[in-house]
Amino acid sequence: MTALVWPEVYFIRHGETAWNAERRYQGRRDIPLNEKGQGQADQNGRTLAALLEARQVDPAGLEWHASPLGRTRETMERVRASIKADLPEIIIDERLVEISFGALEGLLHEELDQHLAVPPGQRDASYWEFRPEDGENYVDVEARLSDFALSMGGPSVVVAHGGIARVLRVLIEHAPIEKILNWSPPQDVILHFNEGKVEFIGWDDVAGAKG
Repeated sequence: MTALVWPEVYFIRHGETAWNAERRYQGRRDIPLNEKGQGQADQNGRTLAALLEARQVDPAGLEWHASPLGRTRETMERVRASIKADLPEIIIDERLVEISFGALEGLLHEELDQHLAVPPGQRDASYWEFRPEDGENYVDVEARLSDFALSMGGPSVVVAHGGIARVLRVLIEHAPIEKILNWSPPQDVILHFNEGKVEFIGWDDVAGAKG
């Protein structure tokens, strides 16, 4: 695994979709946020605004990156609506798109035999290299995120997907692959990556700072 120097990253996973709620393989399918997901995105925006204010970070000095899918674009717009500043343009980056599940997309976790896919909670480290028919594996995602890191100009807000969150924890935090494969990335907190560590920040963590 190539050693990279990552800038500070405020990572937000998109809010919930109907397919997330159904435990359906989503991948590259452009499924919109549901009502709960819209609320999560709005709350993450308030959390980020309070966090940046508390830590005296100028949001206009950050880069703002998002996956091209609709659920991430809407999440980003809802997050930015809480930021009271003249922000730079959103950078839409194909390298942040969700891992492709290929032929599995649209299917429920429960519908698949174990030889086709293993749901979170039952994976071992070998799943990092599992590639479904017409899809990607996490090694592929690792390669495109490593390339993305080289193009970043400084501290950034990144809105993307659960699969991207998993790979970022491996690349930046050097978290154990088996642990990360069985971790369910939350949709209601901010993952703050800085100096090789990750901090999970929700509204309750910053509400006290607002008085």
